[in-house]
Amino acid sequence: MNKVILMGRLTRDPEVRYSQGGDNPLAIARFTLAVDRRFKRDGEASADFISCVAFGRQAEHAERYYRQGLKIAITGRIQTGSYTNRDGVKVYTTEVVVEESEFAESKAVSDANARNYGSGVSASASGPASSADVGAGFMNMPEGSDRDFASSSSRPSAMADRGEDFVEIEAGIDEELPFN
Repeated sequence: MNKVILMGRLTRDPEVRYSQGGDNPLAIARFTLAVDRRFKRDGEASADFISCVAFGRQAEHAERYYRQGLKIAITGRIQTGSYTNRDGVKVYTTEVVVEESEFAESKAVSDANARNYGSGVSASASGPASSADVGAGFMNMPEGSDRDFASSSSRPSAMADRGEDFVEIEAGIDEELPFN
């Protein structure tokens, strides 16, 4: 089985080209994801930079909504290949072919990160796109909800109160969970 699941930030805007063949040219988007490593080396965070390619509707979606710094989650497969460059040297490639992608943070958080890092780039630079507009947003939550589960749940969540994006599952709730 060849399956890859990644979550990271775009290192730059996607590069989109269209194929030359036929009446319906195929969109091809290439981008790089910076994926944080789980363990830090010498107390410093490090990341892997993963080359990704998307085709068709996935590529068109990337062209329209993805911008540098945006956090996304993708699933796909690893594909290897090779070619001979102009100098006659064989070059080997490895990239992830994107099969599915979704936003991994709300628009408000994405915009705040863009301001905090001084890039001035937001996820909506090409238009008014929220996860509700796109229809493929993380958990399809409407803009402005910021995934604040504490306000929509009858059970208070300590993690949501701290502003984190996770819901704490309380002890003794096992009988309500769909998996045991």
